[in-house]
Amino acid sequence: MPLALLALAIGAFGIGTTEFAVMGLLPDMAADFGVSIPLAGYATTVYALGVVVGAPLMTVLGTRFTRKQMLMLLMGLFIVGNLLTGLAPTFGLVLAGRVVAAFTHGAFFGIGSLVAADLVAPEKRAGAISLMFSGLTVATVVGVPGGTLLSQQFGWRTTFYAIVALGVLGLLGVVKLVPAQRAKAAARIGSELAVFRNPQVGLAMLMTVLGFGGVFAAVTYLASMMTEVTGFASSSVIWLTAVFGLGMVGGNLLSGRFTDRAMMPMLYASLTGLAVVLAAFTYTAHHKIAAIVTIGLIGFFGFATVPPLQKRVLDHAAAAPTLASAGNIAAFNFGNALAAWLGGLVISAGMGLTAPNWVGALMTVAALGVAVLASFLERRRPGRGQVVAAGGPVVATETHVPAARS
Repeated sequence: MPLALLALAIGAFGIGTTEFAVMGLLPDMAADFGVSIPLAGYATTVYALGVVVGAPLMTVLGTRFTRKQMLMLLMGLFIVGNLLTGLAPTFGLVLAGRVVAAFTHGAFFGIGSLVAADLVAPEKRAGAISLMFSGLTVATVVGVPGGTLLSQQFGWRTTFYAIVALGVLGLLGVVKLVPAQRAKAAARIGSELAVFRNPQVGLAMLMTVLGFGGVFAAVTYLASMMTEVTGFASSSVIWLTAVFGLGMVGGNLLSGRFTDRAMMPMLYASLTGLAVVLAAFTYTAHHKIAAIVTIGLIGFFGFATVPPLQKRVLDHAAAAPTLASAGNIAAFNFGNALAAWLGGLVISAGMGLTAPNWVGALMTVAALGVAVLASFLERRRPGRGQVVAAGGPVVATETHVPAARS
């Protein structure tokens, strides 16, 4: 495989780490700035909202530059955002830094996937894209626990400095290893926007918002829940986040294998399983062994929803895959922001640190209801112009920007 894929994987690793790391840093950040846990949770909320705004905006901007130029710009913004977060003297500037870093998220995975596919022969494109996305999945197993360890040993700011170093390494890799391409004409945005008139596209994105969003209701407050409710030591959060990451990797791999064969049954099964384990976490959080098992299952069922949710959107957006891909990324992260915010509300209302689990469970049940409704409407009026996309990381055609979760 070309060395340029390593540069893309390092960038993906850094982005995945900065997205998920806050769940292990939240207590330290709250204590440092003297804010409540729900308020500190806004570090997750604003990042997700930054992706919602940044994904389509940066995708449109990217049509005016070469892919290499855009990747360089994105990694530069990523470095600036995380450096601002690490140096921030106030919590408000922490949030500003999170927004700047979030703007790079969606476009990096979309453009990076196309670059990865172009680096290899056609029959090797799926493997190349999967290699780039491996940086994101490895971040959940290695980057997030590593960031938590750095925070506990040297302070939470050190974690963001380490992420900045990853960004610099990724930028240098893009500059040195990614081949240059010619600039392309800007896409016609009007034709891209027209796809959102299809009700099935809207329903698919609503499933995405509610389905995966439920995961973040629980994991945003995982560190506080495990230390204050379950009774784990702070040092245990390191390997607990690794358990969550391993579950995510397993769920994504299994779902990617079966989504092409039976997309809707896979979606029903993963959403049902996620709703059950999130509801159960309200009770299992009081028992250490049960909590460990439940954390792994939340990661497993949470990421098992991703391939069918990605595929569902692209199946109904064949006429405008570029903006649909960016919109799907935005939908995932809007759900993350909504769930983290609602989780903070129920904690602030005095319902306890386990209350966000019920928020997540109810969101997932709502997603299941939307999936059933969409399937019913589809049977009554079959969709037209659908495009088949591979399970797991969505393989690009010449016009596709592959969808990426968060």
